Amino acid sequence: MAGGVTGRRACRTSTVAAALAVVVAFVVGCSALDESGVPSNPGEADAASTELVARGSEIYGEHCASCHGDNLEGQANWRVRKADGALPAPPHDETGHTWHHSDAQLFEITKRGTEAVVGGGYKSDMVGFSDKLDDGEIWAVLAYIKSQWPADIQAAQTRRSGG
Repeated sequence: MAGGVTGRRACRTSTVAAALAVVVAFVVGCSALDESGVPSNPGEADAASTELVARGSEIYGEHCASCHGDNLEGQANWRVRKADGALPAPPHDETGHTWHHSDAQLFEITKRGTEAVVGGGYKSDMVGFSDKLDDGEIWAVLAYIKSQWPADIQAAQTRRSGG
């Protein structure tokens, strides 16, 4: 009987691992392509480009600051789920986790929304902005956010982005 229980556990573990592999492959695949199937270029979030950063600052103020704060500080208690199960908007400064993600992941979350990218019933108030911002505007916002991080955080995030 113990062998049967172990066998069922192994089967469930294999099924979960296979499902996880499919989800990871989907997210990675989505990260590499935009809606039209054109490869995204993470290098477009260039925090050293003063023109791009200035453009991103304006767009951030108009579309992002209402949730993520004028100074990228996020909402209070951003690690504690609200009654509806969603997390408050995290900070985009160095105190948050934004810099733990690659440019491609940040682009996809901004464009499609967290729930669409993460899947699995994940709750988030972060909607996709594909109907409000074009790809260039999204890259500009990401460049602005990155430009506000200290040099060591920028370097760590660049490594996560494959640079």
